[in-house]
Amino acid sequence: MLLLASCRSGSDSVTGASAKAKDLPKLIAKGTSEDGLSVSLQNKNIGVKGIRLLASTEAVKNVRSLALKTNKLGDDGVKILAESPTFQNVEKLFLWDNQITADGIQSLIASAHITRLTELNLMKNQLGDEGVRLLVQSEKMGQVTLLDLGANEIGDEGALAIAQSPHLGNLKRLDLFRNHIGPKGIEALITSKNLPSLEYLDLTANAVAMDQIPALEKLADLPNLKILIIQ
Repeated sequence: MLLLASCRSGSDSVTGASAKAKDLPKLIAKGTSEDGLSVSLQNKNIGVKGIRLLASTEAVKNVRSLALKTNKLGDDGVKILAESPTFQNVEKLFLWDNQITADGIQSLIASAHITRLTELNLMKNQLGDEGVRLLVQSEKMGQVTLLDLGANEIGDEGALAIAQSPHLGNLKRLDLFRNHIGPKGIEALITSKNLPSLEYLDLTANAVAMDQIPALEKLADLPNLKILIIQ
């Protein structure tokens, strides 16, 4: 197992005015691949109007990869996404920095259409322990191999929920960068019997003192863990 220092940057948010309604069709068209399997609208601030328009766009009905970082979607935008059959084939979903709370997660896990996820990026939202608990208790997480929950106000309770979840057996990469997880939560994660496939675990910038790190690293007992970052 390799222990690494983190190289993630401190600021990920891109600010700016929301996209104008008249520009949305052009943004969507430009961000959609020719085959319609990939949509990338990173940092466009499309808002609820934008995700509603995207959900009604015929050209993206077969989309597999949906990247929506920094778009001011909020929980209302996630609900629109979750309730639209347009996104029923999405496997990779990137919702980094969208002001999503536990309510948005509830919409996502209740969706009859979002059922094929293999990668889910929720970094820099406001999930908190409750949002994480709802997420990892869902069977929808059973196929997920990559999960990014960095900067989500997660504490030991959320870490314990992850460690105890029966639905994360295929998870290979877990990012928990910049949360509030202490030694108790970290120990639960690195000794969990429910994370047999985990290869990469980033716990940088959590609530652990430097002198506590060596002892925690020695406790790591995940069978396939290759990289563990605690700093």
